[in-house]
Amino acid sequence: MSVGAEELHAPDEVLLGFARALRAAGVPVTQDRAHGFLAAVAAVGLDDRRATWWAGRATLCGSPDDLARFDQVFAAWFDHRDGPPRARPRETPRPATAHLLPDAESGGAGRGDEDEDVLRVAASESEVLRHRDVATLDAHDKRRLDAMFVRLALRPPTRRTARHRRWHRGSVDASRTLRASLRRMGEPGEIAWRRRGTRPRRVVLLVDVSGSMSAYADALLRLAHRLTQSARAHGGVVETFTVGTRLTHVTRALRSPDPDRALVAAGEVVPDWSGGTRLGETLRVFLDRWGQRGMARGSVVVVFSDGWERGDAALLGEQMARLQRVAHRVVWVNPHRGKAGYAPLQGGVVAALPHCDDFLAGHSLATFADLTEVIARA
Repeated sequence: MSVGAEELHAPDEVLLGFARALRAAGVPVTQDRAHGFLAAVAAVGLDDRRATWWAGRATLCGSPDDLARFDQVFAAWFDHRDGPPRARPRETPRPATAHLLPDAESGGAGRGDEDEDVLRVAASESEVLRHRDVATLDAHDKRRLDAMFVRLALRPPTRRTARHRRWHRGSVDASRTLRASLRRMGEPGEIAWRRRGTRPRRVVLLVDVSGSMSAYADALLRLAHRLTQSARAHGGVVETFTVGTRLTHVTRALRSPDPDRALVAAGEVVPDWSGGTRLGETLRVFLDRWGQRGMARGSVVVVFSDGWERGDAALLGEQMARLQRVAHRVVWVNPHRGKAGYAPLQGGVVAALPHCDDFLAGHSLATFADLTEVIARA
């Protein structure tokens, strides 16, 4: 097959390509040697194969070890049966276009019209579902979202303890240093160091299960179960209460590894599902019976509620102030916080916000993931 003149390399490009191929084969071809090779071939003529071979051996090889590799590369480069190397046609870059992903995540891999490079930038169904309001999901999407809760993991926050432990730096451990010196009959020895220990900080969840929160109660208890299980894996403790017209401790029910069984068990002990909201009174019961005695002291307390208080909002404000004094950090999660047009005008929210350290949204799996980060950094 004949080769068009326009497809042939210029002589210098062919010779320099041979020098690069020789360098790739392991022969140390420098720029000076390559230029010397071009000058030598120009003097003897590229049409004289034998003279070109001698010119290459004389200018490109630096030691006897290079001669064998030179002969191999020379034969492959200049004795190719199709003739001299040909220029490869340059590929015209094709524009990338964005397409929507198929409905099913696993589908769409076998489309027939794949002539153009496709840049798929649309979000997957899982990512869309992750940002959807859990109150608007149908039964099918709720089942899919329930399976995605396993991706949430709580890294418990830590706190310093009064007890010290051995460490390679920090403060001098005088007692241990002195005992070591006495064992050496008073001879000075290595200085021992210590630092204060750390332990996971307790997390307390107060979940509003009143009528205005009924659309979110199932997802919030599922979140509480997931936080309980993941914190236990790291030695942490998560205590969960439901609040409405009564205060119910559901931590024991949520200790079951199976989330469905845990929610059923929690539902059996909560007597005020979809009832009214008396946050001030239930919060006072929590502080009097559990919180001030130690459960909330130094803990991260998270309140899940929309703030539709049916009782005395002033009482709620007082109890939130008490809670803030004993807790390490108070986080209020409102499912309406992330919606367009929302303003914290409800009486309960207005009374509680001055005593909260964080005010977060809590209507989707993505906002739940943000909450776990806030708790972990507390």
